[in-house]
Amino acid sequence: MTLDTSTIATPLGPLSLVVDDGTVRAASFTDDPKELRPRLGASHRQAELRRVSDLGQVTKAVRAYFDGDLEALDDLAVEQPGNPYFQSAWKRMRDVRAGTTVSYRELAARVGDPGTARAAGFACARNQVVLIVPCHRVIRTDGTLGDYYYGLDVKAWLLRHEGVDAGLPLQVDAPSATAGATARQAARTRR
Repeated sequence: MTLDTSTIATPLGPLSLVVDDGTVRAASFTDDPKELRPRLGASHRQAELRRVSDLGQVTKAVRAYFDGDLEALDDLAVEQPGNPYFQSAWKRMRDVRAGTTVSYRELAARVGDPGTARAAGFACARNQVVLIVPCHRVIRTDGTLGDYYYGLDVKAWLLRHEGVDAGLPLQVDAPSATAGATARQAARTRR
């Protein structure tokens, strides 16, 4: 089996994607698609990763999103490994339109149980198809941003790009998503 990979330049840094016959299997702000291999399901983890310059509709949609077409990612097919709760949560995340947010509790309610807000948060953390499955649109009940793997400045930038007032000071330059991920990894190794 062979999976196509490509890295697309974005205002937040390089976004690498793994695609199988038009279905996005993984996406992360990194310039090395090989870093996405652990994010793939067991049946795809051993596949050959073939770097291509263009992923067709996927590349076009990502570029259109950053150029202002906030609905460009909505129709892309995605598939990622996860239990039924996560699958439902990721599907509900995709129902949250650009320019809006939901709380972790609201997401849990949409999945079927408002008492599972922590599990909804964990589904956000386990999301392997960032941006296309918009976990950045899920915030705390009190209106604060919560958490985001690539850093709160990146989450705030994405929300502002979509027209949401994220409540943080406006940055003129886009933050680096890869710097946020690197900082998070460094913090984990210090523990």
